[in-house]
Amino acid sequence: MQHESFTVQSYRGEYAVCFVENTFQRLTEDLREGDWLFVDSNIARIYAEQLAPLAETFPVKHIEAAEPSKSYDGVRPLIRELIENGFKKNNRLVAIGGGITQDVTAFISSILYRGVDWIFVPTNLLSQCDSCIGSKTSINFGEYKNQIGGFYPPTLILIDTSFLDTLGTHEIRSGLGEMAHYFLVDSETAFERYESALDEALNRGPALKKLIGESLAIKKRMIELDEFDKGPRNVFNYGHSFGHAIEGYTNYTIPHGIAVSYGMDLANEVSCSMGLISRDFVDRVSICLAKVRSTSSLPVVEIDRFLSYLMKDKKNTSEGIRLILTKGYGEMFLTLVETNESFLNTLSSTFERFQNEKV
Repeated sequence: MQHESFTVQSYRGEYAVCFVENTFQRLTEDLREGDWLFVDSNIARIYAEQLAPLAETFPVKHIEAAEPSKSYDGVRPLIRELIENGFKKNNRLVAIGGGITQDVTAFISSILYRGVDWIFVPTNLLSQCDSCIGSKTSINFGEYKNQIGGFYPPTLILIDTSFLDTLGTHEIRSGLGEMAHYFLVDSETAFERYESALDEALNRGPALKKLIGESLAIKKRMIELDEFDKGPRNVFNYGHSFGHAIEGYTNYTIPHGIAVSYGMDLANEVSCSMGLISRDFVDRVSICLAKVRSTSSLPVVEIDRFLSYLMKDKKNTSEGIRLILTKGYGEMFLTLVETNESFLNTLSSTFERFQNEKV
């Protein structure tokens, strides 16, 4: 899939995903009186000149790209300001930023006046290749990540890949780490495309933009089949239970996509220990994932404390830990896993491998 616009079918109706080259000009044409802009504070600083004409007509609120922003304490003053300043049900919120700005805007849109429309302009790789479609919205509850939310897609998504030019190395690698799970969940052929494009994508070559389109194409097929994550879409949580636990354990100092890359490795090692996949599969995938996270480092992990974070994952039940494991490319599945000695030993040895990881 190239950079072509497409639509996604949703319970709220069809919404468009448009690849554009001049976001601010497009917004000037599309916005209407009463709309508000929620803009990542870093984007507001970098693109101050381009935002200035819009700010003359539309209210602009800056959102700090930090986890406290996506909490009750973070959204409460924004909701109050909207209501007190006459925001109406037929007005729209416009999110310009990454995942935190997206979650803040989507969550407020979903609950304010029982639902208002919103538009999303994703500005980092993680949001362009993944979170911009799929309807999910959530905020954190204390230190527990993404515990409160629902499904509430935007009415329009504008993807401008020129925003990626301003990203740091960690943000590019985080996006590529997140992308990996889509290609692995799809098929071996899809993973081969990711594998062959990875070096060029890490260097921000043309392959990076191509992978964005392919990643969204894979996700689109699944979310139209299972928008509310009741069955087949569960496989996209591959690597995420472990990844979210790593984020919590490290107080979110590890970028999300990097944490997910560690999480996929952990899921593969557990799968291998259960005889579900070969060591060759684990090693091949691990080579790619190690490339992605080569500029990051994981602290020494205490298994008992890590397990306490893993147990808090919202997919768990009273019966145990629910994880997405794998039988190979395109064969991920949800299962209940016992926290027995074998499981704990696998986690311990894998975290030890991460400490010695060299690329």
